[in-house]
Amino acid sequence: MDSTVNSSASLFDLSAWTAQQLAQVEAALVQWMPQEAPADLGAAMRYAVQGGGKRLRPLLVLAASQAVGGQAAAALRAACAVELIHAYSLVHDDMPCMDNDLLRRGKPTVHVQFGQAQALLAGDALQALAFELLVPDDAAIAPAVQARLCRLLAQASGVHGMAGGQAIDLASVGLALTEAELRHMHRLKTGALLQACVTMGAACGAASAQAQAQLAAYGAALGLAFQVVDDILDVTQDSATLGKTAGKDAANDKPTYVSLLGLPAARAYADDLLRQAQAALDASGLQDTQALAALAQAVVHRSH
Repeated sequence: MDSTVNSSASLFDLSAWTAQQLAQVEAALVQWMPQEAPADLGAAMRYAVQGGGKRLRPLLVLAASQAVGGQAAAALRAACAVELIHAYSLVHDDMPCMDNDLLRRGKPTVHVQFGQAQALLAGDALQALAFELLVPDDAAIAPAVQARLCRLLAQASGVHGMAGGQAIDLASVGLALTEAELRHMHRLKTGALLQACVTMGAACGAASAQAQAQLAAYGAALGLAFQVVDDILDVTQDSATLGKTAGKDAANDKPTYVSLLGLPAARAYADDLLRQAQAALDASGLQDTQALAALAQAVVHRSH
């Protein structure tokens, strides 16, 4: 892939920033995850969330909130809520009725470890907990902000987002999709939640209509780029590197950007989406976008 990086992103210390942000996220996830639950349900929930994952989604929330001077308490809750939704989706996607995968984040999937019924309930409970986090008992977060965050997350998770995209994905096995059809599927299945991370972060602060629109455009380009790179890694990396089963898309006869465009064109498309994301940041009028720019670079140039 194109190794050219934006100067602001290249000068930004993403590792140090990420370590600082993730320390807050991990501590909050430990605090807010249930320590006691009926029939050991909490153990399955914690297994699904803790001890693995890139945490890209909470990082995007925090970076977007930082860009608009957002409220830290609201951003942290939004960051954790998005990660819980992501975790629940992985638990359900891995089950035999969907992708039937045995490996996730380098360890057995939740249904392998705890059984299908417990995995299903753990996913349900994680989804509920995500929205509970967005409406705390205290008045520290304005009710209008709470409502906005809930709406954004619900829209990105439902029929016009992740769930709808997964439905298209399952119905498309063995079919020859057009590029437009494949793009639509992945904008819903993967892109909607990643875009929501950015818009939720922006909702934690005050931003102009132009800034909000450009941040949404950044999120849309980044969300699609993530999936294109995922398709590339599925055919270029092994399971140990990915922490999940490599080559499963081809084995399951699923349409991907690599199967449709070929590997060189898919890589070129990822680079183009990165340029689109950076252009949106440049047009936002916001000054503190280094973290967002660096995260976009990391998404496209990642190896797992």
